[in-house]
Amino acid sequence: MKMYRKNKRFILVIIILFPFFVLGQGAQQLPIPGTNDSLSLKEILQQVTSSYPTVLKAQEAINSADAAVALARSAYFPDISGQADYTRLGPVSKLSIPMLGTFQLYPENNYNAEVDIRQTIYDFSKTYRNIKMEESGKTISEKSVDLMKQKLNLVTTVSYYTLVYLQEALKIKNVQLDNLNDHLVFITKKKETGSATQYEILTTQVRISTAENQKVDIQVAIKTQQATLNSLLGFPVNTALKVKQNLTLGSSGINPDSLVHFALQHRYEMIVASLKEEHAALHLKVVKVQNHPVLDAFLSGGFKNGFFPNLNDPTPNYAAGLGLRIPIFDATHRKNNIRLATAEINVLKLETEQTRREISSEVYQNEALLNASLQKIQQGELQVRQAEEALELAKVSFSSGVITNLDLLDAETAAAESKVNLLKAKTDYAVSLARLNISIGRPVN
Repeated sequence: MKMYRKNKRFILVIIILFPFFVLGQGAQQLPIPGTNDSLSLKEILQQVTSSYPTVLKAQEAINSADAAVALARSAYFPDISGQADYTRLGPVSKLSIPMLGTFQLYPENNYNAEVDIRQTIYDFSKTYRNIKMEESGKTISEKSVDLMKQKLNLVTTVSYYTLVYLQEALKIKNVQLDNLNDHLVFITKKKETGSATQYEILTTQVRISTAENQKVDIQVAIKTQQATLNSLLGFPVNTALKVKQNLTLGSSGINPDSLVHFALQHRYEMIVASLKEEHAALHLKVVKVQNHPVLDAFLSGGFKNGFFPNLNDPTPNYAAGLGLRIPIFDATHRKNNIRLATAEINVLKLETEQTRREISSEVYQNEALLNASLQKIQQGELQVRQAEEALELAKVSFSSGVITNLDLLDAETAAAESKVNLLKAKTDYAVSLARLNISIGRPVN
């Protein structure tokens, strides 16, 4: 018996805590990465699009739209209310009839308790059109969430790839600094033997100083991008965030000739613009029927005193009927509201056309930038191969005493810069591809 009670209490605790456990699982966020952890673009995008305040705000607009739809539907339901009152009257009128006596026409104390019901029977499609308009508003709110996520994807992706570039550029700069410091030690030893000059030492030190300044600039840029990503992710702004290197080349997978056509069909801006036009048309229909008649029924029943001949006895009573409301003159409200709704439709049509032109131009520009980045990558790969071959030749020539230390430093600097330029070209390509995919309405990854 004791074991049964313990199990029963345990089950009760599980039942009570289960909803909180489920809520906790649903609200689970990406943990703050450690020093050696790095995040992928997919992980970052999932976190940003599920937790950023503007997305949550847009999702709350859907809840508001649901309430608006329910409020519009409430016109189909009856309006029920109850009331009770007490009234003291005086003086009380009395009627005297010879041979019959004196009669009181109503009591001094009057009591009344009743329930009133009013139900719309037919409103000539007023409620139906209001519901359709609110449902259209909900659809716009849902697509607005997707539009907000699309914009966040672009900002996040650009920041992500910029941080990828800076992380790798810092590694290249550190290698360059190590080589320069090794050269400085080597030249200093040669000067002690008279094989090098003070000019070579000073020149190497200047190059080290320049590289150190460049490293500081890269480190500051890294912190800036980390702060941007931390803000998007909801992490502490000073989190030392690292991202995984992901600069693989890809393509949109769509025929370049049909990119604009594809974008106009899939961009959320165009979808939302079209939905807004439909919403405005529905609003116009609502305005046009605002002065239509309304037929309703009413029923009121309860208990009250004052009925002859037993004036003080509570008596059941009721009243029922039909009502028809026909607006005759509304001070030109309907006429002006129709003008406003028509003007709104015309404005939204112009905004749709403007959006169409902007999307077409954006797709064309992003496609041009993508092709340019691809050409830079091809040229950059060639430059890296040439710079590395030149560096190997310079090392052999320096060992043979044909060139000076400064010539070797020039070759090493050219090789490091060619790698940075290639990395920048690949980063630009990744960003351009992300921009192009977003501009045609496709996911980033």
